[in-house]
This record gives sequence, C-alpha cells and structure tokens, in this order.
Amino acid sequence: MSGGLSLARMETERQPTPRRDTRTGAVMERMILPALEMGGYEVRRNVHIGSRLGIAMHRIDTLATGVDGRVHLVSLKWQQVHGTAEQKIPFEIISLVDAMLRDERFHRAHLVLGGDGWRYKDFYLAGGLTPFLTRAELVHIASLEAFVRKANQGRL
Repeated sequence: MSGGLSLARMETERQPTPRRDTRTGAVMERMILPALEMGGYEVRRNVHIGSRLGIAMHRIDTLATGVDGRVHLVSLKWQQVHGTAEQKIPFEIISLVDAMLRDERFHRAHLVLGGDGWRYKDFYLAGGLTPFLTRAELVHIASLEAFVRKANQGRL
C-alpha cells in the first residue's frame, strides 16, 4: 500500500458525528399530541409531505386532520437556551408556505414555538416576519401554550 490509510482503518478512525439532543423537542411533541387528540384531531407524526422547496425531503413533525377533514401541518421548534433555532424560523415558514401552495389538501400550517430561550419570540408571535416573507399569513405562529389551548378545543 502506498502510504495511505486503508479503507477499513479510515472507517475505524472516523470520528462519530455528534448527535443533536432532541429530547426537549420530543417532550414538546408529547405535550401537543394529547391536546390534538382531545380536540378530535387524527394525528400522524413525522410525515413525509414531499420535497422541501423542490430539493430535499420534507418531513413535518405532526399532521393533524380535524373531524371536518381539514389537514393541518404542525411544525414544532423548541429553544431552551439562546441558539440557532431562531435563525431557522424564516426558512421554516418559507418551507411551510411552499408545502401549502404545492398541495391543496393542506388547510393551514402551524409553527409552534416552545421553551424560554427565544430572543425574538415576541417578534415572531406578533407577525414581525410577515412584511418580509411572501404568503407568510398561511403559517400561524403560536406559543406552545396558545397552540395547546386551541388544539384541545378543536379550534385550529
């Protein structure tokens, strides 16, 4: 062999990819699922809904179908400490709008913000991004508490 590493050795020396800690997001999901079910919604988790902006696979956290047959996309974002989740919010809205425009079965998209590590949470909840994003009105942004209140009343 010419001084290089063998494929087997490269495989064993490769550093493992750090895994994201998604436990807090899973807790948030477990909080909204019972509320949706109590509100009469049929719930499906981690559903493939097509491609994200025509490029990558798009999975939605929760697909909730009401007794009226209306299908709601529910995307969950948890921010426990200051970090990058806030910077992902505009892209998530763009992706949800794209899904809504591509598939007429989707009645509404909901972006639920949980945790107390948000700097821009009030800005997002007040519709601060709407002037900057075309069709942002198709996505309802709510706090975890407000979403749970509406979901368990069947009023999404």
